[in-house]
Amino acid sequence: MQKTKLKTAWRAGGTACLARWTAMAVFAATLFAGAGASAQPSPPPAPLPSVGEDAVPIRSTSRWYFQTSAYTQHFDPSPEHNNAQRLINVEWQGEDQWIWGGALFYNSFDQACQYVYGGYLWRPFDRWQGAYVKLTGGLVHGYRDEYQDKIPFNGLGIAPALLPSVGISGKRFATELVVFGTSGLMWNVGFFFK
Repeated sequence: MQKTKLKTAWRAGGTACLARWTAMAVFAATLFAGAGASAQPSPPPAPLPSVGEDAVPIRSTSRWYFQTSAYTQHFDPSPEHNNAQRLINVEWQGEDQWIWGGALFYNSFDQACQYVYGGYLWRPFDRWQGAYVKLTGGLVHGYRDEYQDKIPFNGLGIAPALLPSVGISGKRFATELVVFGTSGLMWNVGFFFK
């Protein structure tokens, strides 16, 4: 008996709530319809910029880029692999497409590492200004103990690294897919700051 009373009360309240929302929607539609009738017609939208030489580039000034890792996938997964790199990367992207940066991350074996680099960013497609290819090269530090030999040329605890990536950027945000050696892929997301 108690459940029947609760269901009836809820149905009555739900119906009243639905009626209120419907009334507000009708009022808003009437208000905006009236405002639209008295307003001047809007001009047609401006044409989009053309592609090729006249295209407006997405990036025409130097800027900072901050990014973090969103997902990591190893090509040959192992139970000892860490798939949460906790990457914090800061990068300066010059107007001339040269880039400089530094990153703090945890490697595949959960060791704190650093990567200092320089590189270049190509925008090979006139039609898709946001698409890019990036290659960075620098020094990695942090692979030690039993994992020291997991990257080549790490005899002194510092090893050279080349990281190719492809990405898509807008005016404020970007995402890229980075290949780290023969080990795996990392999906990064980030934002720009002038």
